[in-house]
Amino acid sequence: MTIDAFLERLEYREPVRADLATLRGLHRTWRLRVPYENIDIQLGRPVLLTPDALVDKFARRRRGGLCYEMNGALALLLQAVGFTVTIVEAGVLRATRGDRQWGNHIALLVDVEGEHWLADTGIGDAFLEPLPLREGAHRQGRLTYRTERLDTGTWRMHHHPEGTASSYDFRTVPRELAEFADRARNKSADSPFVRVLVAQHHHDDHELALRARTITRTGPHGADRRTLSTLDEFAEALAEFQISLDDIEPEQLTALWEKTAHQHEAWLAIQERAVQT
Repeated sequence: MTIDAFLERLEYREPVRADLATLRGLHRTWRLRVPYENIDIQLGRPVLLTPDALVDKFARRRRGGLCYEMNGALALLLQAVGFTVTIVEAGVLRATRGDRQWGNHIALLVDVEGEHWLADTGIGDAFLEPLPLREGAHRQGRLTYRTERLDTGTWRMHHHPEGTASSYDFRTVPRELAEFADRARNKSADSPFVRVLVAQHHHDDHELALRARTITRTGPHGADRRTLSTLDEFAEALAEFQISLDDIEPEQLTALWEKTAHQHEAWLAIQERAVQT
């Protein structure tokens, strides 16, 4: 049931078995079909990491989510297919901000065909296909990622130069998804996920990013940015991110739009201060 529900959401039609081709195919398709987004937090809805909640949100309600949800749901699918999957603790930007970053992210290690692979759909502009867990550069299309072993149980994933986060560290010690439930659920007012609506989604030839009312489209020839000006444009933008509006009541959509006005003004003020200094 888990497999069928997820595969229908992903519109995945290839043969499914616990091999490298399936792992690559599911990971790529997830990145193309499922957006990274924090709308539930913006609406004050609970963020739950139980298997039933993840299947309901991703497979039935056709939504995206945060890293804990995205990778937690992908782990459910991969395990249902027959893969051996290990959830591991990670720290985005630990290289520059230190150990306090541990636990702000999770990733997946997948054993397949005698090798370990790093799978991760919980970064907004994550790699399209899993990376082999071995040191060195790994090229995917025009982009190059790099994995580095820091010690016997700690690795660093270096994003491509255009990535939103330069790197994250992860430990290979197995963890349970439930261990991150409080962190996913309890977001302080200072959390960026509370302060601003965000969504990111990969398309075949570009990345889309939404921050409050600003959409950025990044592709091989650079980035362009535009500001949404009406509620209808906002609704159309969410649809472009493949965020199902069936799961958002009209009054909730209006409340989100009004909320992004304050967020957008705050962002403009930050930009203006940066120019002045």
